Amino acid sequence: MHNWDVLITDANIATLDADASGYGELHGAALAIVDGNIAWLGSNADVPAHTAATEITAEGQWLTPALIDCHTHLVFAGDRAEEYEQRLAGVSYEQIARAGGGILSTVRATRSASHEELLQASLPRLQALINDGVATVEIKSGYGLDVESEIRMLEVARELGNRTGVAVVTTLLAAHAIPPEFKNDADGYIALVCDELLPEVAARGLADSVDAYCESIAFSAEQTARVFETAAQLNLPVRLHADQLSDTGGASLAARYSALTADHLEYTSADGVAAMAAAGTTAVMVPGAFVTLGETQQPPIETLRKHGVPIAVATDCNPGTSPLTSLREAMALASRVFGLTPTECLAGTTREAARALGLLDSRGTLEIGKRADLAIWDVAHPRDLSYWLGRP
Repeated sequence: MHNWDVLITDANIATLDADASGYGELHGAALAIVDGNIAWLGSNADVPAHTAATEITAEGQWLTPALIDCHTHLVFAGDRAEEYEQRLAGVSYEQIARAGGGILSTVRATRSASHEELLQASLPRLQALINDGVATVEIKSGYGLDVESEIRMLEVARELGNRTGVAVVTTLLAAHAIPPEFKNDADGYIALVCDELLPEVAARGLADSVDAYCESIAFSAEQTARVFETAAQLNLPVRLHADQLSDTGGASLAARYSALTADHLEYTSADGVAAMAAAGTTAVMVPGAFVTLGETQQPPIETLRKHGVPIAVATDCNPGTSPLTSLREAMALASRVFGLTPTECLAGTTREAARALGLLDSRGTLEIGKRADLAIWDVAHPRDLSYWLGRP
């Protein structure tokens, strides 16, 4: 006799198991939960003798792994709607950044916000993701650009998880932009990050990984490498904003340091993709930024497929280039703009997103022993999750 906490019956289940074909579909199926983990999974007809504290009938709806947003900048103050208007009038993102706008305008607003103000500004954005089926979210710092403000952002991110029950993965992105205090001394700022901020964050357990922005308007490959070497000494995995606006060799750099992910990748070369494949680095597609910036250079999707690089999909939720708080809309954009299949989109926001965060052993697919992070969808088929635009 099995003693279960929860039993869900009469469900159509998409397991997203990598060993299964397509969605890993099980029709007329059931799933049992004990202590927050999946304890049994199979056909309704094969449910063994049991007791269950709670029984739920899915009535033929689809059960999938809960979604995972593996790239967000969700904690910030202010917005950049004015810059959005400027870009529509023909001003480039790079021009805005070099004029003191862009990331630095958010830095000014974020630095002046208290812990509670940042928390209250960020909660509605996280709640929107939760309403979209998200149970795990990565949140980066990067709008503080000094020791005190970066730490405050990470503390707010941790508290967001505690307040909502969502699993929050935190990433230190101090190497996001050159702060005004170091306008003519990027190396000096990198020294501050490596010598003071990273050790403090690691000692306090505030970050699960380290990220950087390797680009002509941000940090060079050499500066990024110094950050990554320091992260390695502190046993923190790395990820990278790579090749978004130009081919800086970011994908290859990420691979050299066995990065969990390389994100954006619009200008990544075939050699960069091959390096990612060899290193086991996951590609993260962020179509919200691509669309918002009006980009035309597509990420090398076919080359990524050819080399077997896992492809994740994320919102990149941020005030400047991706004001997007719906992971389902990111899926819809990824299918329409990048040509990802609906299967790739759902896998990219479950299995591959879990891989991108180094969490595939605990979530991202529906398998016995994994966390029971689940979403039940009122749809006819999982492909509908990428098909519908703006439908709850």
